[in-house]
Amino acid sequence: MVKHKRAPSGRTNLASCVVATIFLIFLVIVLLIVYFTVFKPKEPKISVNAVQLPSFSVSNKTVNFTFSQYVSVKNPNRAAFSHYDSSLQLLYSGSQVGFMFIPAGKIEAGRTSLMAATFSVQSFPLSTSSSADAAASVTVNPVPNFQDGFGAGINGYRLGPSMEIESRLEMAGRVRVLHFFTHHVKANTGCRVAIAMSDGSVLGVHC
Repeated sequence: MVKHKRAPSGRTNLASCVVATIFLIFLVIVLLIVYFTVFKPKEPKISVNAVQLPSFSVSNKTVNFTFSQYVSVKNPNRAAFSHYDSSLQLLYSGSQVGFMFIPAGKIEAGRTSLMAATFSVQSFPLSTSSSADAAASVTVNPVPNFQDGFGAGINGYRLGPSMEIESRLEMAGRVRVLHFFTHHVKANTGCRVAIAMSDGSVLGVHC
């Protein structure tokens, strides 16, 4: 009577486990590569397009005005960017003189959204240096080479007194990758704005 040899089931199961493990490791590596090259969350890109002061007045060494800033926000992600807790802060001589919350919203994947923020700034006293300049009838002072095509004066110089303010824009939100993973992203930008004391015109913007 011939006896049939039994298949080495233990070795077969071990080989199957090894193959399955190698396949899973390979799949995880592929997913990680795809995630970090395609779906990795990126911070939105903020560009300041223009700054304006629709109204401006100086009285008794105090100044008040309306501030407008126009920006474009690009979402470089492959998922929508939902922003909240965003704000625009205005500083003068290191102190806050204006503040505005930016309403929550959503920017679709790969799209750029144009935003405008306008608010009134309460009267605040001019600093000593600005008051001294304002008292002079005509002054000639060097001005930095501002970016974005702004500038005033002749050969890098401007005529008349000026003041400088700083705007700080912060945007925070989340990006949901593959409808499962939520990542928090944040972006900010700051600009120095030179303003003519005579009429409130913007002499230059440097971001």
